[in-house]
Amino acid sequence: GHNRWSKVRNVKGPRDAARSRLFQRLGLMLRTAAREGGPNPALNAQLANVVEQCRAKNMPKASIEAAIHSAVAARLLYEARGPGGSALLLEVLTDNPRRSQQDVRLVLTRHGGTMAEGARHGFEQKGVVRVGPRDLQGHPVSLETALEAALEAGAQDVCPDEEEEEEEEPALKFICETSALQNVRERLEASGLRPLSAAIEYLPRDRVTLPEGTREQADRLLQALGDCPDIVRLYHNIQ
Repeated sequence: GHNRWSKVRNVKGPRDAARSRLFQRLGLMLRTAAREGGPNPALNAQLANVVEQCRAKNMPKASIEAAIHSAVAARLLYEARGPGGSALLLEVLTDNPRRSQQDVRLVLTRHGGTMAEGARHGFEQKGVVRVGPRDLQGHPVSLETALEAALEAGAQDVCPDEEEEEEEEPALKFICETSALQNVRERLEASGLRPLSAAIEYLPRDRVTLPEGTREQADRLLQALGDCPDIVRLYHNIQ
């Protein structure tokens, strides 16, 4: 019994903490989307997309509604360089920009990074639609099916979503031009797939390969930045 509790505690504790951070970030995203386009998802496509992400992550309905109608936050984009000259973009939502900048700068300094203008030139904005690994009928989505759906929907590329490491079956990531985002999402759903979210993101133009020691340092930096509650999206060009 003790051994079992130890295992549960060691697994459940970190997961609960990660889930709490995730809900905190989603709440900030809801508040900002509501400020920019109003609190009605039917009239605010950005808010509707964030609500969809919240539901996909099983965020309670009451928490979603409370976040939409609470105080709004500022949206900021920080540019940075990491170990080995890697490029980083940090999307931040905060009600205290000065505090957030100080916190992020401290994390970067501790792990071999620095704030750096110009890092965004290594990225391009793209529309990204994440689709569940199973279709609306509950059947697994094969790569062949995904490729056919991408062509029909007007997407430029499709690949597994490597960011969702906790999921046994990773979601599929469909990439398109930003102007086609909503249309691609609707076409994918019409083809029988299950969209989880649709958003404009920064994708690296090229990726850099770091030597082992530098890569380990970069991994520690990415982990530390991922633990910052104000950072809602973290983009990098590390292979």
